[in-house]
Amino acid sequence: MNPRVLRRFIMLMGGLIVVAMIATLFADVTTSREPGDLATELGAQRLEDGRYEEALTYFSEALRESPDHRGAIMGRAHVFMKQEKYPDAVAELNYLIEYLTRTLEPNDTTGRGALAVAYHNRAIIRDRLGKYEQALADYISAIKTDEDTVDEPGVIHNILYGNANPSSARKRAVYLYEQLKLPPGKRLMRVPEIDAQQRMRKP
Repeated sequence: MNPRVLRRFIMLMGGLIVVAMIATLFADVTTSREPGDLATELGAQRLEDGRYEEALTYFSEALRESPDHRGAIMGRAHVFMKQEKYPDAVAELNYLIEYLTRTLEPNDTTGRGALAVAYHNRAIIRDRLGKYEQALADYISAIKTDEDTVDEPGVIHNILYGNANPSSARKRAVYLYEQLKLPPGKRLMRVPEIDAQQRMRKP
């Protein structure tokens, strides 16, 4: 066979293989999504960019496609938290906790992580509102549900946020427990520079 013809044939086949791989990948991405997943991902991107109203629009779209979508409900709670609309954030988390508690299957590890994160995030809000006993109860619930999920963030989180000693549900629960044992006049419930390091988690 002519070497040039053979070379063109090999190049053509290689190109077809690449195109087929890309088409397969695209098909997997577009067909394997559950209803509401794409809108939730787009909402999460807008949330990261600080475009909160756009994020809410996408999360609401996800919930229209899939009522009770865990990520969309959590996303709405994040938006309201960022906007300091704490009652709205707590309402979203209350709903998510009730829904997951009622429907969670024993082998649903993702759902268990989402439930732990919902407890943890509600604890942070109650903590900031000065509802320390309720916050402590939520931190404990988060730990009992899935401590690994609400444990200290990893190295990437530390690099992104410049925090070498991040908070965790257990650390904060222990601190609140110890302070609540003291007489009211001796308690130090808030340390602003440390409290500011608490971040809402994603499952």
